[in-house]
Amino acid sequence: MSAALRPEPNPGYLRIATEEAYALPEMYELFRSQLRDGSVDDPGFRSLVGHYALSPGAHPRSVLEKLQDAGDLRIADMDGAGIDHQVMALTAPGTQMMSAPDARRIAALANDRLAEACSRHPDRFSALAAVAYQDPKTAVRELRRAVLELGLKGVILNSHINGEYIDDPKFFPILEAVAELGVPIYLHPTAPPASMIAPFLEAGLDGSIYGFGVETGLHLLRIVTSGIFDRLPTLKLVVGHLGEALPFWLHRIDNRYDKQIGAGRYEFLKPLEMKPSEYFRRNIWITTSGMPWAPAIMFTREVVGADRVMYAMDYPYQFDASEVVAQDNLPIGPGEKKAFFETTARDVFGLSF
Repeated sequence: MSAALRPEPNPGYLRIATEEAYALPEMYELFRSQLRDGSVDDPGFRSLVGHYALSPGAHPRSVLEKLQDAGDLRIADMDGAGIDHQVMALTAPGTQMMSAPDARRIAALANDRLAEACSRHPDRFSALAAVAYQDPKTAVRELRRAVLELGLKGVILNSHINGEYIDDPKFFPILEAVAELGVPIYLHPTAPPASMIAPFLEAGLDGSIYGFGVETGLHLLRIVTSGIFDRLPTLKLVVGHLGEALPFWLHRIDNRYDKQIGAGRYEFLKPLEMKPSEYFRRNIWITTSGMPWAPAIMFTREVVGADRVMYAMDYPYQFDASEVVAQDNLPIGPGEKKAFFETTARDVFGLSF
């Protein structure tokens, strides 16, 4: 690596990466079984899991090894890229395309493994809990165990839950527990559901190039317009990839939402206590995972507030030390850079290493 591409050591802040993927071998074994027996009849699942985890030669072996490592291999990569600390979470689709019994088993196993890794390397790793969203009552119980007993720092939501969205009232107890515990929920992409994916697949756009962002942005906007943040004003939500393009749309979203409410176009839509954009400045934090592009980062900081934007890498899927350098070089002052890389993440995730 040339000196120009090597992150500066000891820049005056710690670099905390906040959207870093982890996987269990047992989860991949279950995915293989699901594909073989057809128990998950979903084209997005086949596209995502078949490419990223299962197809021989479809994805670099090193990526799969790194996903399943929470020790020396991961730490060596962090050291090479100047990353001081990772917030790890179970990678997409996580537990969310499984039967409830399988989801409960994999979630508990992942939480135990992540907690062990964090205990072994407390200065290098923190982690988010997985839960079985298919079984809200058990999900709440596992979330409490993961946070209160294992010390995990929030919960991962790999977007839709077998085609369902978290604004469905049946999932509200999970969100209520997240708010009560004072930890964030991280909304992470997955492949669009069967009801949405066909035109994306036809054009080869169902993955991270576009489909992930469209589907996750839809999920986030559903959460906002459903009134969840009015019912749970202290709920904290984190979303990556610079907000899945929604910061760019905020002015129009505010304008059109007011028009729709005023016209009574949808009887089920009720007025919110604030403009949609205002929830981005109160309840939502945005990370730069996969988006190390200074113009977009600076725009997002401008429209939602600098205190709402923090660093992430998207390891190991998008792992490039030059992207760390690019964000070290953002045109912001030392205090703002420390907040961007370190102190905002400490506050949002409750990190105390």
